[in-house]
Amino acid sequence: MPSDQKSELNKFDAMAATWWDPDGDMRPLHDINPLRCAYIDRRAGLKGKRVLDVGCGAGVLSEAMARRGARVTGIDLAGDTVEAAKRHAAQSDLSIDYRVISSRDLAAEMAGAFDIVVAYEMLEHVDEPGNVVGDCALLTAAGGDLFFSTINRNPLSWALAIGGAEYVLGLLPRGTHEYAKLIKPAELSHWCRTSGLDVRDLTGMRYNPLSRNATLGHRPDVNYFIHAEKPSA
Repeated sequence: MPSDQKSELNKFDAMAATWWDPDGDMRPLHDINPLRCAYIDRRAGLKGKRVLDVGCGAGVLSEAMARRGARVTGIDLAGDTVEAAKRHAAQSDLSIDYRVISSRDLAAEMAGAFDIVVAYEMLEHVDEPGNVVGDCALLTAAGGDLFFSTINRNPLSWALAIGGAEYVLGLLPRGTHEYAKLIKPAELSHWCRTSGLDVRDLTGMRYNPLSRNATLGHRPDVNYFIHAEKPSA
């Protein structure tokens, strides 16, 4: 049985203290962060945009987007990681609005408030990922952009993203991902469409843990990104 939401949050709170260590538990996240931030900037432009980072963790992506000129809000339900994000942003002299709040509750407050909404590496950790996609759509302004990344559900992704990364190479703590919660591209694309979004790009990412290099433009066999747009009113 997949874990419940509380146990998922506990996983990430346990890593809060070392989140910003580029050689620690979040090493792969640091390695792929330049690529995933550049993907947003290239397709939507970050400078001057109102950006929401859903499932921001301790703020690795939030800070990268802020450094490119975005006005960033980061939300997460893991309170310890949000506190780590606030501390690091203060040390980095960056102004980022971090909040411990769900996407559903924020959508009730700030529907249509953001030019760009990002949910990277988080949909596979929530109980109702389709609902989160719907929340993200509500939070996005008409004509705005949405970015999602997650892991495909197939034998290859289990072998590489779970068996290899967590149990063989030890790149992530064991139990970080659960196979049953992984998401096929067709499923994520369907949730986008049923939320009124147009899918503009679907691309796979490859990550080499030895060279610590990541590239886009591949088949979405394991890790993949989706860029969607909310139609203009």
